[in-house]
Amino acid sequence: MNIKSILAKPFAGYIYKQIKKGMETAVADQQSIFNQLIKVGTKTVFGKDHDFANIRSHEDFVKKVPLRDYEAFRPYIEKIKQGTHNVLWKGQPIYFSKTSGTTSGVKYIPITKDSIPNHINTARNALLCYMAETGNTKFADGKLIFLSGSPVLERVGGIPTGRLSGIVNHHVPKYLRANQLPSFTTNCIDEWEEKLDKIVEETISQDMTLISGIPPWMQMYFDRLVEKSGKKVGELFPNFSVMVQGGVNFEPYKAKLFESIGRQIDCIELFPASEGFFAFQDLTAGRQGSQDNPGLLLNTNSGIFFEFVPAAEIFKEDPTRLTLKDVKVGENYALVVSSNAGLWGYNIGDTVRFVSTDPYRLVVTGRTKHFISAFGEHVIGEEVEAALLKAAEEENIRVTEFTVAPKISTDAGKSCHEWFIEFENMPSGLEAFAKKIDDNLRNKNVYYDDLVGGNILRPLKISPIKKNGFIDYMKSIGKLGGQNKVPRLSNDRTIADELTPFVNSVETAGPFSGLK
Repeated sequence: MNIKSILAKPFAGYIYKQIKKGMETAVADQQSIFNQLIKVGTKTVFGKDHDFANIRSHEDFVKKVPLRDYEAFRPYIEKIKQGTHNVLWKGQPIYFSKTSGTTSGVKYIPITKDSIPNHINTARNALLCYMAETGNTKFADGKLIFLSGSPVLERVGGIPTGRLSGIVNHHVPKYLRANQLPSFTTNCIDEWEEKLDKIVEETISQDMTLISGIPPWMQMYFDRLVEKSGKKVGELFPNFSVMVQGGVNFEPYKAKLFESIGRQIDCIELFPASEGFFAFQDLTAGRQGSQDNPGLLLNTNSGIFFEFVPAAEIFKEDPTRLTLKDVKVGENYALVVSSNAGLWGYNIGDTVRFVSTDPYRLVVTGRTKHFISAFGEHVIGEEVEAALLKAAEEENIRVTEFTVAPKISTDAGKSCHEWFIEFENMPSGLEAFAKKIDDNLRNKNVYYDDLVGGNILRPLKISPIKKNGFIDYMKSIGKLGGQNKVPRLSNDRTIADELTPFVNSVETAGPFSGLK
């Protein structure tokens, strides 16, 4: 054991105690953050436009600050680009996190001097909580890899701009730099497959102990390692003990990732976004052999004030806006944030469900714009993932990737949901497998059940995607690698039509087999 792992133990214990203490003061901390945000915001252009000087309570805030998406923020972002100071927060942002939206095109999310610690310290705290709870500090002695976007930053309006993961790369603590892979040069490669080959080349002979990234891209990395070495990842890296992941639900990828590793290892789940680092796995939830503490701990004392809108109301003109003290376990909420990055009443587009309010732990259930309700069913991401996962577990089927879209027919009773699934191993009977998923979804969603039971919809159709079809699809639209991922659900046929060339038409199954 070297000096890093020795020093990590007392620091991990200290941080762990601080976080446990914060669990008891979450509501009070949120009120304190709200007061501080309004105080600073009063002197900004946004604050003057919205009469922050007369905000005394959350009720006042709701009346004066409507919910916004990026399009409503764009005029303020443009002012910042033009060099105006004190627009959304004091001074100017130190970075723009560049991200892409389905409706807004490229988005520039501000990161300020006050908000950058939220991104850096939360990731650190997740690792320290894991150390404190498990006693595993040895991984700090080995090589750590963070599969991320390029750290090369451009300037937009004079402000350094890039992908969040690339920005964060500049803030990796010095004591971890010597352990970090890949090299800066490799991290700067834009073309994902070229970059992946270089990452494999640099890491294949190293003592990798921690690997972090979004699950689909970790799987690509693992596939390349297995292909090149002929060994399972866990054999290739015998001291590999911690996998850190976030960005998408881990469960649909879990079986295949562990199969590639060849053994079980500990996992730490994170909930980061350009708009803030919202939650992290602080206890044994999801770790091998323990399901005692499901969900991610909400980051209630890190410069972000949270509001929660019942998911069914998010697109209403005057939706209910709850604070932390009013949330209930089991309800589905759209997540809204105001923060010291200069976001105010910002709908980030994610939906969450609390699994505990003592302390406040939640799971991410989907995206507000990623749903299917072409027929009034309002099926969400959590439901389709659970329906597929249950069927796959029962049949010992591994799924590489999938997405779902409506297929609308002019003939009564002929419309359905079309599931585009890339299988690692095909079901022996695709029709039977489709029925299992359909039955599971009917049990999850009463509206879908009524539509299928009433013969308004036919049971779902599976369109199998060719091997590596999703990778080829992402490559074809210029979104392979980085933090890009395939939406689980679409309420139209845009993605479905683009996926059609990648369908293995010979094996298509379901009520529309043979029909175009």
